[in-house]
Amino acid sequence: MDIGVEVSLYPLDAQLIPPIQDFIDRINAHAGLKIVTNSLSTQIFGPYDKVMAALHSEIRPTFEGNTKAVFVMKIIGPYPG
Repeated sequence: MDIGVEVSLYPLDAQLIPPIQDFIDRINAHAGLKIVTNSLSTQIFGPYDKVMAALHSEIRPTFEGNTKAVFVMKIIGPYPG
């Protein structure tokens, strides 16, 4: 089953761009997913388990990097991939 997830990252810091770009770069490194980035969000499409595993592994480093941040996600499924 394919899903689509729209993710918006809001760093609670004066330096907005570096944590956002870091997250985008890390999520783009996951093979087998379709990633679409625009000025408001990053959309991730693919098999449920792959998308959720990518999110699971890439959200944590943002918080571990001492960045206070808010992630807002919307999930649509099943998505006709």
